[in-house]
Amino acid sequence: MPDHHSFSALDRHAALSGSDNGFPWYAGAMLAVEASEVMRLRCERLSHGDEAAGQEAVLMVSEKIAAAFEAAASLLAGATPAAIVQRYREHVAANARRLSANEAP
Repeated sequence: MPDHHSFSALDRHAALSGSDNGFPWYAGAMLAVEASEVMRLRCERLSHGDEAAGQEAVLMVSEKIAAAFEAAASLLAGATPAAIVQRYREHVAANARRLSANEAP
């Protein structure tokens, strides 16, 4: 069985040197942290089981589908991975603001 590396040479260089020339490692990590907060807020909203929870579930699914299509279209148009991660971070930040504004004190 041939020895396949899970990372490209560019990814290894980025990881070792801290460069974002390949994949934006720091932005990707921040996206994961920020998305986990949105997941917490959404789980809290969904746990109520009321009409707002149902609306949130529908919104969550439709946003994910729209974001996936947007990312695919951006890739086909030549966007960099950094640009796509940044756009996802914008979506996550907007959701965090919306969900936090409606959060009970």
